[in-house]
Amino acid sequence: MEGTRRVLVAADKFKGSLTAVQVAERVTAGLRRVVPDIEVEALPVADGGDGTVAAAVAAGFERHEVRVSGPLGDEVTAAFGLRAGTAVVEMAEASGLQRLPEGVFAPLTASTYGSGELLRAALDAGARTIVFGVGGSATTDGGAGMLAALGARFLNAAGEPVPPGGGGLAALVSADLSGLDARLADVELVLASDVDNPLTGPMGAPAVYGPQKGASPEDVRALDEALGHFAKVLEDAVGARAAEFAAAPGAGAAGGIGYGALLVGARFRPGIDVMLDVLGFAPALERASLVITGEGSLDEQTLHGKAPAGVAAAARAAGKEVVAVCGRLALPPEALGRAGIRRAYPLTEVEPDVSRCVADAGPILERVAESLARDFLS
Repeated sequence: MEGTRRVLVAADKFKGSLTAVQVAERVTAGLRRVVPDIEVEALPVADGGDGTVAAAVAAGFERHEVRVSGPLGDEVTAAFGLRAGTAVVEMAEASGLQRLPEGVFAPLTASTYGSGELLRAALDAGARTIVFGVGGSATTDGGAGMLAALGARFLNAAGEPVPPGGGGLAALVSADLSGLDARLADVELVLASDVDNPLTGPMGAPAVYGPQKGASPEDVRALDEALGHFAKVLEDAVGARAAEFAAAPGAGAAGGIGYGALLVGARFRPGIDVMLDVLGFAPALERASLVITGEGSLDEQTLHGKAPAGVAAAARAAGKEVVAVCGRLALPPEALGRAGIRRAYPLTEVEPDVSRCVADAGPILERVAESLARDFLS
């Protein structure tokens, strides 16, 4: 690799340790200890889940903050990114697990209402295209809360709004989408997600992701039935497309908020593909000789739509060499090779104690980057 003099660092966050911006800073510092004059371009990336707005802001989007409802109804400050009429909205900013108090889960009652308020704020700010990144949710309400914030009405037998959360949908008798914000019809809404699950069933949102949000087996069954009932009532209200969307890829993303987004005209795309477009990855890639990607854990999940796999695929298509940094590595070299990653450098190679890797991720990552620089740049 002699002669490589321009490096593109396009890594995701190390969850629980470093943001994507911090990963890029630490990698750059480590590389420059070995090759002081190396040109490094940092482009923090995300796949639509938590950290997506931060990646957009790092790429030059303007950060807008707004007060919205958190998953339990309390007010929180959430942000979205805006540049040249394109907004990057991250549902986790309003309705994510990180918005719940430590150790608290609310699988039946957590609502996406704040995510709808965030979309409305992006419309108010003049967005013509909205990239709606979904993932890391505390919710399993099929996007009902989000739709309610955008003007839909979901009523029980007494004609009152159903309680918030997926559990409340069991009491749903009628749905009225006629009051939805009219601006939604004129905006391009892109549903950006790294999962393609349907709304319900064995691969649906409650069964696959409910347990991560504190749902017991009984809760999972209740939520699956409630979301199935939700889709049925919507079918009565808006016709067959409600059932088609429930079975569509991405409907089950982020507790079914993907379903709600599809109902209001969103187009589903893999999150990392959308974000690479929005962040300007292609021109940055053209300028680079070596690409460094990564995330906290390089494992089987990485290969299914996570940021490093998307970066590596795009780089390989452009004929660029890719190496990765990570907290832990759970993929054999042949799996990395198939993904287009020449070699991976885990923190555990430098510090076998995983708890220390988490606590001191920054300095250890710099040492990892030094090793990488000696192998590929010196």
